[in-house]
Amino acid sequence: MEEEYSIFLGTQLGQPGSIIYVAEQEGEVVGYVYAALEPRSWKDLRDAVGFIHDVMVDETVRGRGIAARLAEAASAWLEAQGAPRILLGTAAHNETAQRLFERLGFRRTMIEMTRERR
Repeated sequence: MEEEYSIFLGTQLGQPGSIIYVAEQEGEVVGYVYAALEPRSWKDLRDAVGFIHDVMVDETVRGRGIAARLAEAASAWLEAQGAPRILLGTAAHNETAQRLFERLGFRRTMIEMTRERR
């Protein structure tokens, strides 16, 4: 799965309407953010938005503000592209990420619920 997602991210480089920023320390990538402009979605009952799909930071460097800087850089880029609002999602159990995003001004708006096949 990780290799396939890496290939997908590679296809997004240089695409209009999407951005990938990386964080480096001593020449090593320690984090990244992937964001894109998303069109109106009747399925999701929402207008066009900027969507932060991923904010990932290596565990060894967490707690240094890297995720916040990546999320803010992506947000600034999305706003500069005309996104009227920015959405993102986190896993329900990822309280650390939820606290980060709340500090950055995000608020809860939807609850996604899942049921596994029986």
